[in-house]
Amino acid sequence: MAEALPAPEAGTDTAPASGALPFRRRLRARRSALVAAVVVALLALVALAAPLLAAVEGQDPNAFHAELVDSATGGVPLGSFGGISADHWLGVEPLTGRDLFARVVYGARVSLGVALAATLVQVAIGVTLGMAAGLGNRLVDQVISRTTDIVVALPVMVTALGALAVVPAGFPRPVLIAGMVGLVGWAHLSKVVRAQTLALRRTDHVSAARLSGWSGTRIARRELLPGLAAPVITYAVLLFPGNIVMEAALSFLGVGIKPPTPSWGQMLSDADTWYQAAPTYLLVPALLLFVTVLALTVLGEGVRNALDPRVASRLRVGTGTGKEAGA
Repeated sequence: MAEALPAPEAGTDTAPASGALPFRRRLRARRSALVAAVVVALLALVALAAPLLAAVEGQDPNAFHAELVDSATGGVPLGSFGGISADHWLGVEPLTGRDLFARVVYGARVSLGVALAATLVQVAIGVTLGMAAGLGNRLVDQVISRTTDIVVALPVMVTALGALAVVPAGFPRPVLIAGMVGLVGWAHLSKVVRAQTLALRRTDHVSAARLSGWSGTRIARRELLPGLAAPVITYAVLLFPGNIVMEAALSFLGVGIKPPTPSWGQMLSDADTWYQAAPTYLLVPALLLFVTVLALTVLGEGVRNALDPRVASRLRVGTGTGKEAGA
């Protein structure tokens, strides 16, 4: 889980001092963040264009090809490197002969889509409850804060496993996983938003709005949300790779995405018995997961430091020149 962003000191103006142009300039100065952004953009493009890419290859992700596997050895793909050929760019699955490239690109849609939906759920719940706790009276703050503490203390993986195991099999699994991961992962963001809201409510512009008789909803929408944009965006970008890993872990444990729907985690779950006979089947989704999580983490760090250059980078990648620090 991403670490909590430091709350600004009381009495200080927390609105970002820099606009979009300085932010873009600082982000461009971090070449690692730009490379990560390009990788993320390519992965998103692959996910969106999965049907087109599969059509270009000429394969269906769910079509079985029994002639491409050796039944005498239990279903090991025929040919070198898992059956890679001009017709099957990444080879085929063991036992079924389904095209691995087509399943990988369709799996990107599921894995990235579930992680994105879960992140949006987390942001919606975390921002709403965090602002309500920061703006509400003592009772509201206590109730929300204690509820948040309980959710933080819950073991996320065990909670998600228990909930997913009792849901009927007919319920759409991508929707279910996105909702469950979002419902158990909003608490840390809520704490960040509450701390920022408590600091923002002491600023002059928020005090003037309260004295003018504005409602809490209007103050939140007009005065607080702009000041919360930077930490919320930063935290959301850092949550995204964790949600990808969570979906992969749940699918690997057998309670996530169910066949024949492809996902990278579900492919890893199937590959655990084939890693010696057909290592490509394991390496391809594992490498994609690694690259995706790494790129999103580096991009999140770049966005974090570009939005708030006072926060030191945890990764120390692509930063550090005196010229950048002064940007």
